Amino acid sequence: MTPVDLSRSVVCALRRAVEDGELPVGVVVPERVVVERTRPGGVGDYASPVAFGVAKGAGVAPRGVAEVLAPRLAGLAGIERVEITGAGFLNFVLAESSVGEVVRGIRARGASYGFAHGARETPGAEAFLDVPLAALRERVVHAAVQRIVSSQGVVGGGEGVAAARIAPVAKRDGDVRARFGADAAAWAMLCVPAHETPVFPAWLLVQDESSEFFRVRYAHARARALTRNAGQLGFRGEPGEVREGHGAGALLGALRDHPLVLEAAAHHRAPERLVRQLVVLADALLDFQYHVLPQGDEKPSAAHRARLALAEAAGTVLAGGLALLGIDAPDDHCL
Repeated sequence: MTPVDLSRSVVCALRRAVEDGELPVGVVVPERVVVERTRPGGVGDYASPVAFGVAKGAGVAPRGVAEVLAPRLAGLAGIERVEITGAGFLNFVLAESSVGEVVRGIRARGASYGFAHGARETPGAEAFLDVPLAALRERVVHAAVQRIVSSQGVVGGGEGVAAARIAPVAKRDGDVRARFGADAAAWAMLCVPAHETPVFPAWLLVQDESSEFFRVRYAHARARALTRNAGQLGFRGEPGEVREGHGAGALLGALRDHPLVLEAAAHHRAPERLVRQLVVLADALLDFQYHVLPQGDEKPSAAHRARLALAEAAGTVLAGGLALLGIDAPDDHCL
Protein backbone atom coordinates (compact mmCIF):
# COMPACT_ATOMS: atom_id res chain seq x y z
CA MET A 1 0.00 0.00 0.00
CA THR A 2 1.39 3.37 -1.02
CA PRO A 3 0.96 6.48 1.15
CA VAL A 4 -1.54 7.85 -1.36
CA ASP A 5 -3.53 4.61 -1.15
CA LEU A 6 -3.44 4.95 2.63
CA SER A 7 -4.79 8.50 2.49
CA ARG A 8 -7.65 7.39 0.24
CA SER A 9 -8.36 4.40 2.50
CA VAL A 10 -8.75 6.72 5.49
CA VAL A 11 -11.23 8.86 3.55
CA CYS A 12 -13.23 5.75 2.58
CA ALA A 13 -13.22 4.45 6.16
CA LEU A 14 -14.42 7.82 7.41
CA ARG A 15 -17.22 7.92 4.85
CA ARG A 16 -18.37 4.43 5.76
CA ALA A 17 -18.29 5.25 9.47
CA VAL A 18 -20.67 8.15 8.84
CA GLU A 19 -22.95 6.01 6.65
CA ASP A 20 -23.05 3.27 9.31
CA GLY A 21 -23.94 5.72 12.06
CA GLU A 22 -20.72 5.38 14.03
CA LEU A 23 -20.09 9.08 13.50
CA PRO A 24 -22.71 11.85 13.34
CA VAL A 25 -24.35 12.49 9.96
CA GLY A 26 -23.17 16.11 10.02
CA VAL A 27 -19.51 15.14 9.83
CA VAL A 28 -17.88 16.59 6.73
CA VAL A 29 -15.77 13.97 4.97
CA PRO A 30 -12.73 15.64 3.36
CA GLU A 31 -11.56 14.77 -0.14
CA ARG A 32 -8.10 13.99 1.22
CA VAL A 33 -6.46 13.55 4.59
CA VAL A 34 -2.93 14.31 5.63
CA VAL A 35 -0.70 11.25 5.86
CA GLU A 36 2.95 11.88 6.67
CA ARG A 37 6.03 9.99 7.67
CA THR A 38 6.04 9.25 11.39
CA ARG A 39 8.27 11.70 13.17
CA PRO A 40 11.24 10.56 15.29
CA GLY A 41 9.99 8.80 18.40
CA GLY A 42 6.63 8.03 16.80
CA VAL A 43 4.99 4.70 16.11
CA GLY A 44 4.84 2.90 12.77
CA ASP A 45 5.57 4.08 9.25
CA TYR A 46 2.98 6.84 8.74
CA ALA A 47 0.68 8.95 10.89
CA SER A 48 -2.41 11.07 10.36
CA PRO A 49 -4.08 13.78 12.50
CA VAL A 50 -7.39 13.31 10.66
CA ALA A 51 -9.31 12.63 13.87
CA PHE A 52 -8.69 16.16 15.13
CA GLY A 53 -10.28 17.82 12.11
CA VAL A 54 -13.23 15.43 12.09
CA ALA A 55 -13.81 15.84 15.83
CA LYS A 56 -14.65 19.52 15.41
CA GLY A 57 -17.73 18.66 13.37
CA ALA A 58 -18.58 15.43 15.16
CA GLY A 59 -18.94 16.84 18.65
CA VAL A 60 -16.74 14.09 20.07
CA ALA A 61 -13.17 13.88 21.29
CA PRO A 62 -10.49 13.23 18.64
CA ARG A 63 -9.58 9.97 20.34
CA GLY A 64 -13.18 8.81 19.96
CA VAL A 65 -12.99 9.42 16.20
CA ALA A 66 -9.67 7.59 16.03
CA GLU A 67 -11.16 4.61 17.92
CA VAL A 68 -13.92 4.38 15.29
CA LEU A 69 -11.50 4.53 12.35
CA ALA A 70 -8.69 2.31 13.65
CA PRO A 71 -10.51 -1.07 13.47
CA ARG A 72 -11.91 -0.25 10.03
CA LEU A 73 -8.41 0.39 8.72
CA ALA A 74 -6.55 -2.36 10.55
CA GLY A 75 -8.11 -5.10 8.44
CA LEU A 76 -7.18 -3.65 5.06
CA ALA A 77 -4.64 -5.36 2.83
CA GLY A 78 -1.25 -3.74 3.17
CA ILE A 79 -1.81 -2.47 6.72
CA GLU A 80 -0.24 -4.60 9.42
CA ARG A 81 -1.74 -2.70 12.34
CA VAL A 82 -3.09 0.70 13.42
CA GLU A 83 -2.23 2.29 16.75
CA ILE A 84 -3.66 5.37 18.43
CA THR A 85 -1.28 7.69 20.24
CA GLY A 86 -1.70 10.91 22.14
CA ALA A 87 -5.08 12.58 21.96
CA GLY A 88 -6.06 10.84 18.73
CA PHE A 89 -3.25 10.41 16.23
CA LEU A 90 -3.63 7.41 13.93
CA ASN A 91 -0.35 5.55 13.41
CA PHE A 92 0.01 2.98 10.65
CA VAL A 93 2.39 0.06 10.48
CA LEU A 94 2.34 -1.08 6.87
CA ALA A 95 2.98 -4.57 5.65
CA GLU A 96 6.39 -4.22 4.09
CA SER A 97 6.34 -4.33 0.30
CA SER A 98 9.40 -6.07 -1.05
CA VAL A 99 12.00 -4.35 -3.19
CA GLY A 100 10.87 -6.48 -6.10
CA GLU A 101 7.26 -5.37 -5.68
CA VAL A 102 8.24 -1.70 -5.64
CA VAL A 103 10.43 -2.09 -8.73
CA ARG A 104 7.78 -4.05 -10.61
CA GLY A 105 5.24 -1.34 -9.76
CA ILE A 106 7.54 1.34 -11.16
CA ARG A 107 8.22 -0.70 -14.28
CA ALA A 108 4.50 -1.12 -14.85
CA ARG A 109 3.78 2.62 -14.53
CA GLY A 110 7.00 3.94 -16.06
CA ALA A 111 7.42 7.71 -15.76
CA SER A 112 3.80 7.84 -14.52
CA TYR A 113 4.71 6.15 -11.22
CA GLY A 114 2.89 8.03 -8.47
CA PHE A 115 0.21 9.29 -10.86
CA ALA A 116 -3.45 8.67 -10.14
CA HIS A 117 -4.82 5.73 -12.10
CA GLY A 118 -6.05 6.96 -15.44
CA ALA A 119 -3.88 10.08 -15.44
CA ARG A 120 -1.84 10.51 -18.60
CA GLU A 121 1.91 10.71 -18.93
CA THR A 122 3.36 14.21 -18.83
CA PRO A 123 3.80 16.08 -22.15
CA GLY A 124 7.21 17.37 -23.18
CA ALA A 125 8.90 20.40 -21.67
CA GLU A 126 8.19 23.93 -22.87
CA ALA A 127 10.92 26.53 -23.34
CA PHE A 128 8.57 29.57 -23.15
CA LEU A 129 10.82 31.37 -25.59
CA ASP A 130 8.05 33.74 -26.65
CA VAL A 131 7.09 34.73 -23.10
CA PRO A 132 8.15 38.21 -21.90
CA LEU A 133 10.66 38.05 -19.05
CA ALA A 134 8.26 39.85 -16.70
CA ALA A 135 5.74 37.03 -17.09
CA LEU A 136 8.21 34.14 -17.36
CA ARG A 137 8.09 32.86 -13.80
CA GLU A 138 4.31 32.98 -13.64
CA ARG A 139 4.09 30.87 -16.81
CA VAL A 140 6.72 28.37 -15.59
CA VAL A 141 5.05 27.93 -12.19
CA HIS A 142 1.54 27.65 -13.66
CA ALA A 143 2.67 25.06 -16.19
CA ALA A 144 4.42 22.94 -13.53
CA VAL A 145 1.45 23.12 -11.18
CA GLN A 146 -0.90 22.15 -14.00
CA ARG A 147 1.21 19.11 -14.86
CA ILE A 148 1.54 18.01 -11.23
CA VAL A 149 -2.16 18.44 -10.47
CA SER A 150 -3.12 16.65 -13.68
CA SER A 151 -0.91 13.74 -12.62
CA GLN A 152 -3.28 13.24 -9.71
CA GLY A 153 -6.32 13.06 -11.97
CA VAL A 154 -7.53 16.64 -11.49
CA VAL A 155 -8.47 18.49 -14.67
CA GLY A 156 -7.84 22.24 -14.85
CA GLY A 157 -6.08 22.27 -11.50
CA GLY A 158 -4.04 25.46 -11.77
CA GLU A 159 -6.63 27.66 -10.08
CA GLY A 160 -5.16 27.35 -6.60
CA VAL A 161 -1.88 28.99 -7.52
CA ALA A 162 -3.65 31.55 -9.72
CA ALA A 163 -5.14 33.19 -6.64
CA ALA A 164 -1.75 33.46 -4.96
CA ARG A 165 0.91 36.02 -5.76
CA ILE A 166 3.75 34.63 -7.84
CA ALA A 167 6.93 36.64 -7.38
CA PRO A 168 8.51 37.47 -10.75
CA VAL A 169 12.15 37.15 -11.68
CA ALA A 170 13.97 40.20 -10.30
CA LYS A 171 14.93 42.75 -12.95
CA ARG A 172 18.54 42.60 -11.77
CA ASP A 173 18.75 38.97 -12.93
CA GLY A 174 18.04 39.93 -16.54
CA ASP A 175 17.37 37.27 -19.17
CA VAL A 176 17.84 34.14 -17.08
CA ARG A 177 16.98 31.87 -20.03
CA ALA A 178 19.94 33.22 -21.98
CA ARG A 179 22.32 33.16 -18.99
CA PHE A 180 21.49 29.74 -17.57
CA GLY A 181 19.46 27.90 -20.22
CA ALA A 182 15.76 27.08 -20.04
CA ASP A 183 16.12 24.01 -17.81
CA ALA A 184 18.41 25.53 -15.19
CA ALA A 185 16.33 28.70 -15.11
CA ALA A 186 13.14 26.66 -14.62
CA TRP A 187 14.77 24.73 -11.76
CA ALA A 188 15.65 27.96 -9.96
CA MET A 189 12.15 29.34 -10.48
CA LEU A 190 10.52 26.19 -9.12
CA CYS A 191 12.75 25.29 -6.18
CA VAL A 192 11.31 27.99 -3.90
CA PRO A 193 7.65 28.70 -3.04
CA ALA A 194 5.80 30.75 -5.64
CA HIS A 195 5.51 33.82 -3.40
CA GLU A 196 9.28 34.00 -2.91
CA THR A 197 11.56 35.73 -5.39
CA PRO A 198 13.71 33.11 -7.14
CA VAL A 199 17.47 33.23 -6.80
CA PHE A 200 19.84 32.29 -9.62
CA PRO A 201 23.10 31.19 -7.95
CA ALA A 202 26.33 30.55 -9.80
CA TRP A 203 26.10 26.81 -9.04
CA LEU A 204 23.32 26.49 -11.61
CA LEU A 205 26.11 26.49 -14.22
CA VAL A 206 28.46 24.24 -12.25
CA GLN A 207 28.88 20.78 -13.71
CA ASP A 208 29.69 18.88 -10.52
CA GLU A 209 27.89 17.47 -7.51
CA SER A 210 27.95 20.77 -5.59
CA SER A 211 24.93 21.71 -7.72
CA GLU A 212 21.56 20.15 -6.84
CA PHE A 213 20.33 20.74 -10.36
CA PHE A 214 23.33 18.92 -11.80
CA ARG A 215 23.02 16.04 -9.29
CA VAL A 216 19.43 15.29 -10.21
CA ARG A 217 20.07 15.17 -13.95
CA TYR A 218 23.40 13.41 -13.47
CA ALA A 219 21.75 10.73 -11.32
CA HIS A 220 19.30 10.04 -14.14
CA ALA A 221 22.16 9.80 -16.61
CA ARG A 222 24.04 7.44 -14.27
CA ALA A 223 21.03 5.12 -14.14
CA ARG A 224 21.04 4.98 -17.94
CA ALA A 225 24.80 4.42 -17.99
CA LEU A 226 24.48 1.52 -15.52
CA THR A 227 22.05 -0.15 -17.91
CA ARG A 228 24.47 0.26 -20.81
CA ASN A 229 27.43 -0.97 -18.76
CA ALA A 230 25.49 -4.00 -17.56
CA GLY A 231 24.61 -4.82 -21.15
CA GLN A 232 28.30 -4.80 -22.01
CA LEU A 233 28.82 -7.29 -19.17
CA GLY A 234 26.04 -9.51 -20.50
CA PHE A 235 23.24 -8.99 -17.98
CA ARG A 236 20.21 -6.82 -17.40
CA GLY A 237 18.11 -5.70 -14.46
CA GLU A 238 15.50 -8.05 -12.99
CA PRO A 239 13.30 -7.16 -10.01
CA GLY A 240 14.29 -9.07 -6.92
CA GLU A 241 15.32 -8.68 -3.31
CA VAL A 242 18.15 -6.30 -2.41
CA ARG A 243 19.94 -6.67 0.90
CA GLU A 244 20.10 -3.70 3.26
CA GLY A 245 23.26 -1.65 3.21
CA HIS A 246 25.20 0.41 0.68
CA GLY A 247 22.36 2.96 0.55
CA ALA A 248 19.69 0.54 -0.67
CA GLY A 249 17.36 1.39 2.22
CA ALA A 250 17.53 5.13 1.59
CA LEU A 251 16.88 4.66 -2.11
CA LEU A 252 13.95 2.33 -1.53
CA GLY A 253 12.48 4.72 1.04
CA ALA A 254 12.67 7.63 -1.40
CA LEU A 255 10.91 5.57 -4.06
CA ARG A 256 8.16 4.53 -1.65
CA ASP A 257 7.64 8.14 -0.57
CA HIS A 258 7.41 9.50 -4.12
CA PRO A 259 3.63 9.00 -4.61
CA LEU A 260 2.91 10.77 -1.31
CA VAL A 261 5.14 13.71 -2.26
CA LEU A 262 3.43 14.02 -5.63
CA GLU A 263 0.00 13.99 -4.03
CA ALA A 264 1.04 16.65 -1.49
CA ALA A 265 2.66 18.81 -4.19
CA ALA A 266 -0.58 18.66 -6.17
CA HIS A 267 -2.78 19.44 -3.18
CA HIS A 268 -0.69 22.43 -2.09
CA ARG A 269 0.10 23.56 -5.66
CA ALA A 270 3.72 23.44 -4.56
CA PRO A 271 6.23 22.24 -7.19
CA GLU A 272 9.07 23.00 -4.77
CA ARG A 273 8.05 19.89 -2.84
CA LEU A 274 8.72 17.79 -5.91
CA VAL A 275 12.06 19.56 -6.41
CA ARG A 276 13.14 18.61 -2.88
CA GLN A 277 11.99 15.02 -3.42
CA LEU A 278 14.04 14.69 -6.61
CA VAL A 279 17.15 15.89 -4.79
CA VAL A 280 16.62 13.28 -2.05
CA LEU A 281 16.07 10.55 -4.64
CA ALA A 282 19.07 11.60 -6.74
CA ASP A 283 21.41 11.70 -3.75
CA ALA A 284 20.27 8.23 -2.68
CA LEU A 285 20.86 6.86 -6.18
CA LEU A 286 24.30 8.46 -6.45
CA ASP A 287 25.29 6.79 -3.17
CA PHE A 288 23.88 3.44 -4.29
CA GLN A 289 25.33 3.40 -7.82
CA TYR A 290 28.75 2.14 -6.74
CA HIS A 291 27.31 -1.16 -5.56
CA VAL A 292 25.30 -2.07 -8.65
CA LEU A 293 27.80 -3.60 -11.08
CA PRO A 294 30.16 -6.53 -10.41
CA GLN A 295 33.54 -5.55 -8.99
CA GLY A 296 36.87 -7.09 -9.94
CA ASP A 297 36.50 -10.78 -10.78
CA GLU A 298 32.85 -10.97 -9.71
CA LYS A 299 30.42 -12.58 -12.10
CA PRO A 300 26.95 -11.04 -12.62
CA SER A 301 24.54 -12.63 -10.16
CA ALA A 302 20.88 -12.38 -9.17
CA ALA A 303 21.92 -9.76 -6.60
CA HIS A 304 23.51 -7.60 -9.31
CA ARG A 305 20.42 -7.93 -11.50
CA ALA A 306 18.16 -6.88 -8.62
CA ARG A 307 20.36 -3.90 -7.71
CA LEU A 308 20.43 -2.80 -11.34
CA ALA A 309 16.63 -3.01 -11.55
CA LEU A 310 16.37 -0.84 -8.43
CA ALA A 311 18.74 1.77 -9.89
CA GLU A 312 16.85 1.73 -13.20
CA ALA A 313 13.58 2.27 -11.32
CA ALA A 314 15.07 5.31 -9.60
CA GLY A 315 16.16 6.69 -12.97
CA THR A 316 12.65 6.22 -14.32
CA VAL A 317 11.13 8.12 -11.39
CA LEU A 318 13.67 10.92 -11.76
CA ALA A 319 12.77 11.28 -15.44
CA GLY A 320 9.07 11.43 -14.60
CA GLY A 321 9.62 14.02 -11.89
CA LEU A 322 11.73 16.24 -14.12
CA ALA A 323 9.10 16.01 -16.87
CA LEU A 324 6.47 17.26 -14.41
CA LEU A 325 8.68 20.27 -13.75
CA GLY A 326 9.11 20.83 -17.48
CA ILE A 327 12.81 19.95 -17.42
CA ASP A 328 14.59 17.55 -19.78
CA ALA A 329 16.30 14.44 -18.42
CA PRO A 330 19.27 13.92 -20.75
CA ASP A 331 20.57 10.40 -21.34
CA ASP A 332 24.19 11.54 -21.40
CA HIS A 333 25.32 14.08 -18.81
CA CYS A 334 28.99 13.84 -17.98
CA LEU A 335 31.20 15.65 -15.50
